[in-house]
Amino acid sequence: MKIKIALLNGDGIGPEVTAQAVKCLQAVEETFGHEFILTEAKVGAAAIEATGDPLPKATLALCKESDAVLFGSIGDPKYDNDPDANVRPEQGLLRLRKELGLFCNIRPIKVFPTLMEKSPLKKKIIAGTDFVIFRELTGGIYFGEKSLSEDGTTATDSCTYTEKEVSQIAHLAFKAAKGRRKKVTLVDKANVLESSRLWRRVVKKIAESYPEVTLDFMFIDNAAMQLLIKPTQFDVILTENMFGDILSDEGSAIGGSIGLLPSASIGENYALFEPVHGSYPQATGKDIANPIASILSVAMLLDHFKLDEESRAVVIAVLKSIKKGIVSPDLSTSSKYGTNHIGDFISGNIRDSDDYLILNKENIWLGKSTII
Repeated sequence: MKIKIALLNGDGIGPEVTAQAVKCLQAVEETFGHEFILTEAKVGAAAIEATGDPLPKATLALCKESDAVLFGSIGDPKYDNDPDANVRPEQGLLRLRKELGLFCNIRPIKVFPTLMEKSPLKKKIIAGTDFVIFRELTGGIYFGEKSLSEDGTTATDSCTYTEKEVSQIAHLAFKAAKGRRKKVTLVDKANVLESSRLWRRVVKKIAESYPEVTLDFMFIDNAAMQLLIKPTQFDVILTENMFGDILSDEGSAIGGSIGLLPSASIGENYALFEPVHGSYPQATGKDIANPIASILSVAMLLDHFKLDEESRAVVIAVLKSIKKGIVSPDLSTSSKYGTNHIGDFISGNIRDSDDYLILNKENIWLGKSTII
C-alpha cells in the first residue's frame, strides 16, 4: 500500500518523538512491503518564527493533499507567558482541525499491567481499566464567538452545538461500543447547560438505532470524580469539546504517564494522529522525552488504513520495550535509555519479531479502541 503522510513535527519535543515514530513507520514499510511517502511542513511556534503564521498555507495544502497527518506537539513558553500575544501556536492546531473537518478525537485509555505501580492510583482501582474517549473536536466553546468589553473587564465565550455536530460523533461512539463492551456514557452538564440538553436529546434518539448498546449519562463533575474512583466502569465515553479535553488529560494520569497515550482525530475525508502530550519544552534536546505515545499513534494510523497486522507489530514491539525496561525517565527514574535508543529498540523489534503472526488482536494494548 502507498500512503502519503504529512509530517508536522511542531514544537518542543515534537521533532524528537516524531522522529522515533518515523523510524517505526520505516520498519513497517520494509517489513511488510508498503510505501510511506512522508513530507515535512511547519506548524505552531516553528511556523510563526518562519512565516508569522502558525498554520501556513503551504502546510494546510500539504495536509489536504495527503492521506493522513502525523503530528508532533505544539506550544512554546514564549507565547504561553505572553497573555497579550495575538498569534499563538495553538491557533494553528485549532485551525487545522477545523479546515480538515476533524470532528472526532479518539483517545484510548488502557493500563499497562507492568506499569501499574507508576500510577498515582492504587492497583486495585486501575487494574482492568480499558476505555476510550470520543471527544467532539470542532465545535463548542473553543470555536464559539468570543468578545471582550472595551474596558477589558468583561469577557464572553459562547458554546454552540448543532444537531448535526452531535449526531456525527455519536454514531461513531456507538459503532465503537458495538465492538467493545457495548456501553456508551454521555458526559455533559444537562442540569445547567442548554447545549448539554441538546446533546442528551440527540444521543437518546440515536441510541434507539443501537439496541445492543447500553447508554447512560453522567454530569461532568461526577465523571471527573468517577474516573479516579472507579475507571473500570467506563467503556466508551462520549462528550463535547471542552469536557473531553479535561477528561482525556485526567485519564492520562491513570496509566502513570501522559507520554504513553496516542490519539486519532477523524473527519469524513482526513485523519490526523498525534500523542496526547504537549511540547514539554523543558525536555527539548535532552533525549529524555517518552516517544511511546507518538509510536502508538503510528499504530492507530496503520489501524485506520486496515493494516491490522502491521499495527499489531508496532504495539507488540512497544510492549517488549516496556517489559524489558527500555523506557524513558518518566517511567523509570533509573533509566539509562534515551528517546533515540527507545525508538531504535522498538523499530528494530518491528523488523525482527515474528510474534505478531500468532498474537490475537483481542489481547494487544490498543485492542478495539479505533473503528475507522
